[in-house]
Amino acid sequence: MTSLMVSMMAFVAGIKDRFTSEKGATATEYSLLVAFIALIIVAGVTLFGNALNTWFTSLATKVGTW
Repeated sequence: MTSLMVSMMAFVAGIKDRFTSEKGATATEYSLLVAFIALIIVAGVTLFGNALNTWFTSLATKVGTW
């Protein structure tokens, strides 16, 4: 084999490896999972914060009437 043919085969093998690699897909899946978990945490904290604010407001009203 000539060196040009070896270089072309290496180039084709490298391109083929990039198309069959799943590293990008795995990173995308993990980033979607992290974003989904962050969204759930934000929603939970918002709901809990609103409920906590309501509870403290009613407590302050009760204490203020004493």
